[in-house]
Amino acid sequence: MTGLTGSAGSAASAGSPGNRIVVVGASAAGLAAVVALRKGGYDGTLTLVGDEPHAPYDRPPLSKEILSGAWSPEQLPLRSPADLDALGLDLRLGAAATGLDTAERTVRLADGATLTYDGLIVATGVRPRRLPGEGAHVLRTRDDALALRERLGPGRRLVVVGAGFLGAEAAAVARGLGARVTLLEPAPVPLAHAVGEAVGRVLSRAHLEHGVDLRCGVTVTEVTEDGVRLADGELVEADEVLVAIGSLPNTEWLAGSGVTVDDGVVCDEYCAAAPGVYAAGDVARWYNPLFGTSMRIEHRTNAAEQGMAAARNLLAPAARKPFAPVPYFWSDQYDMRIQAFGHLRGHDEVAVVDGDLAEGRFVAAYRTGERVSGTLAVGMPPKAIHGWRRAIVDGVRWGDAVAAREAA
Repeated sequence: MTGLTGSAGSAASAGSPGNRIVVVGASAAGLAAVVALRKGGYDGTLTLVGDEPHAPYDRPPLSKEILSGAWSPEQLPLRSPADLDALGLDLRLGAAATGLDTAERTVRLADGATLTYDGLIVATGVRPRRLPGEGAHVLRTRDDALALRERLGPGRRLVVVGAGFLGAEAAAVARGLGARVTLLEPAPVPLAHAVGEAVGRVLSRAHLEHGVDLRCGVTVTEVTEDGVRLADGELVEADEVLVAIGSLPNTEWLAGSGVTVDDGVVCDEYCAAAPGVYAAGDVARWYNPLFGTSMRIEHRTNAAEQGMAAARNLLAPAARKPFAPVPYFWSDQYDMRIQAFGHLRGHDEVAVVDGDLAEGRFVAAYRTGERVSGTLAVGMPPKAIHGWRRAIVDGVRWGDAVAAREAA
């Protein structure tokens, strides 16, 4: 694709759709994309579409600082109004995308508008999975977090369904607010599929030590007026219920567009999904050449990095570079800071390489095939994990990495 740089006095700068890039999704990935486009020299019409009425804001604080009340909603925006204005955006907030025609290069919006584009970046993110029944909270948006925060306090009974990172963070915050928390998880050990059973038990222990009623190996079938119903018929009573059982990519609006969808927008190593169409953030499933596999990452850092990468590749197709990051995520639970690099899911082996599981301060390394594929640290300084991140980048063989550790 050519001709996307625009010019200061062109018709594109005056708002002509003949030279327009549309970014659908006004969260971290979408905002990073429009910033990168402007920094890359694009001065044509740049349209940012968001289904929420709010300006782009940060999501990780929702389950921590916002839910706890440590932050006000005014601290969430990713850019000040002045900085956002300086980008010169055609900002379409509160107007979800409802359709895409790649042949005509048009995006349809819920408010009836049709946007013609020369380049498109899909950054529509994900939405929470839900359970049958009414009245449960989810935790994805600013309004979700504020609604739940209003209902928490000393003595309130909260059931959290799902002990993944989101559910665990919310449970920790609710305990800090004095709520009585029951955390329900279908797996025998929370997060074992991602971080390994031994590490999962350490993370579980923190909840038990803080008074959370953690129940594993139970299946919730529905939300009721009084709490949640389990598969065996038991009613777990609650004043409030939070469902945190994963998410679904927002791809329904792409039906019939010709863009391939398979648990996300399927992209190549450049984040390209179709001619002139790229994807970024939680919705993108792309081929990561560093790990030799396709992945879809729902982490804040990846969203921003991928938004920038997609924008650069869209602007300069002749100089495209593969997007091959080492994924990074963090989680704060009670006084624990959890950090991880790499692709932990599907690992073949996990080993504690520093610290002690029993003390709750350690570094674990992960093997997939013959190479180091990931590392996770709990309660350790950043330098303790950076060497293992380097091993992931360099594709170090597991045996060599273990030998080097033993020799140190």
